[in-house]
Amino acid sequence: MATLTNFQQHVLRCLRRVPRGKVTTYAQLAQAVGKPRAVRAVGNALHVNPDAPAVPCHRVVRSDGRLGGYANGVRRKLALLRQEGVRVENDNISLTTYLFTF
Repeated sequence: MATLTNFQQHVLRCLRRVPRGKVTTYAQLAQAVGKPRAVRAVGNALHVNPDAPAVPCHRVVRSDGRLGGYANGVRRKLALLRQEGVRVENDNISLTTYLFTF
């Protein structure tokens, strides 16, 4: 596996702050690392996460509350979130209820 860039490492360190039972969005994570326009780069950093699910990239969802992607498959992401107590209906999460703000 390739070495992670400094940006990717920063994204994954920041992501560790999202607690069990909460989610954040790709856009909020980009904002938290100081690169608000780097939403796609954040997604790419999550895709190469070597420590999933210990570094919880499954807790990152789209800004509209939809699940988004997951390197280990969306079904696995859904299962992990439900296991943590996040209620998912029609592949959508209530950001009002579950959003973690940095």
